[in-house]
Amino acid sequence: MHTEDSSDPWAEIRPYHDHEVAEVLTRLAKDPELLDALTRFRLPRLAKWMPRLSRAIASTAVRREVRDVTTIRDFQARIAGYMQRMLRSSTSDFRVDGLERLAPDTAYLFIGNHRDISLDPAFVNYALYLAKRDTVRIAIGDNLLQKPYVTDLMRLNKSFIVPRSARGKRAMLAAYQKLSAYIRHSITVDNHSIWMAQREGRAKDGIDRTDPAILKMLTMSRRAEDRSAGIGEAIAELRVVPVSISYEYDPCDIQKARELRAVHTSGVYDKSEFEDIRSIVSGITGQKGRVHLRFGTPLTSDFDTPDAVAAEIDRQVLGGYHLFPSHYLALEALGDAPELLDLSEVTDADRARFQARLAEVPTELRDWWLAQYANPVRNVRGKV
Repeated sequence: MHTEDSSDPWAEIRPYHDHEVAEVLTRLAKDPELLDALTRFRLPRLAKWMPRLSRAIASTAVRREVRDVTTIRDFQARIAGYMQRMLRSSTSDFRVDGLERLAPDTAYLFIGNHRDISLDPAFVNYALYLAKRDTVRIAIGDNLLQKPYVTDLMRLNKSFIVPRSARGKRAMLAAYQKLSAYIRHSITVDNHSIWMAQREGRAKDGIDRTDPAILKMLTMSRRAEDRSAGIGEAIAELRVVPVSISYEYDPCDIQKARELRAVHTSGVYDKSEFEDIRSIVSGITGQKGRVHLRFGTPLTSDFDTPDAVAAEIDRQVLGGYHLFPSHYLALEALGDAPELLDLSEVTDADRARFQARLAEVPTELRDWWLAQYANPVRNVRGKV
């Protein structure tokens, strides 16, 4: 583990550098928890009856897969191959708008609505990759990094760590100051783009809103350095670009409905161990139908408060959000806002696909499931 020093003040939170790749890959090829996870997924019977053999097979497979990987770019090129296969098998269409209006050699801080732990930034990266632009550094909460191998894989994929588990006000403040300084350094010195979610946690109810606290964190570094800097100035320096991502279907929709119902009925939802990891796998492999990604325009310095910045991000995210037939069909099924319905683009095939998905949802979760899809319509029309 790295210790912090003045030449590398972000060693504990930043993505890995190229010179660290070989050591990390060697460690991963021997990690028993990663090897067990892989064998349970790919060789379940062998893993059960001959765990040592299945681990050895997995270790050999990992080493073979990464034998030519010596840089982060090499690692991400491998991921791009998987991403193309995943897109072909789990999405029926992927469209990107707005990227052509952004300078290809300029770093931006992309702030997106948040539906899926790994897919939201993965689709942003894939759009950049297809446009032959550099991929982003990805903000990821330390609550998702409960296993060392997960941390290693994420940091190889250019993720940096957002502290959520620091204890005490002073520790949290110090952690957020370091994070703010790292993000600012990435944009203004490294000229390296960043993706982060507009709020902590996925929008499980389908209502996308920016948390102003995130914007306060982002501007901490500039304002600590220059007390006279306004929030607008600090935001403009970071070249913040809102990003909208819309999925026709969410592979984690039933799980989200279960969580929403539990919170509503008992006030609490207890996550099972590794639930976040299972969500990541479900998101990647599950059927998503059509996916639409829209890049907005960089924010200027014309803002006086975090709330004003949040309102502009929300305006762009909702303005760029693509409403699919699934959204309108869910609103129709709930029957409580007929004035918002637009079924003009809904085909018989869309309706049949929607009914088939709905039929798989347990009865007690149906209203929560439908609300996830209906709420974006309400939110885009200013009705939530």
